[in-house]
Amino acid sequence: MDPSKGSTERSRHIVAVLSPVVARSGMTIEDITVTPAGKRRLVRVLVDRDVTVDDADRESPVEPLSLDEVGEVTRAVSDALDESDAMGEAAYVLEVSSPGTDRPLHAPQHFRRNVGRLIALTTTGEEQLTGRLTAAGTDSFDLADDTGATRTFGYAESSRARVELEFNRPTTADVTKEQD
Repeated sequence: MDPSKGSTERSRHIVAVLSPVVARSGMTIEDITVTPAGKRRLVRVLVDRDVTVDDADRESPVEPLSLDEVGEVTRAVSDALDESDAMGEAAYVLEVSSPGTDRPLHAPQHFRRNVGRLIALTTTGEEQLTGRLTAAGTDSFDLADDTGATRTFGYAESSRARVELEFNRPTTADVTKEQD
């Protein structure tokens, strides 16, 4: 048996076992990896808040996951894996976390979760921009530059996007003042 194929099959089985457990916590599974780690396996589960992407609400901020929420879903995931046959008899180490700010934004829900944040964008035409993500809907997102000018991009126009780390992120009131 090809180990990479087995890992893929195992990952699919783990997703099937864990998806309903994670969904009960209002989250979704972003990624699962299973890798050998000596005599054990390392199971990494990335979860994030489940968001609906629609054009009725493109602008309201989505709260990031708290450490308490990640802790609660970790316990639920651990219990579900222990109760199922997903990991077989072999020992494993479980890591559950949110994807973090260095994750590339490529799906509409990734953009939606980051409304209000500063992002670096490379378009399919190789234009490089940095701006505040002000809205994200089903087909497009809006990016405001430092002058307040807003441009709308279709998701197909984005070849690379990621959140820029901000140590002094402006509040909603600060952004509103800047626009006045």
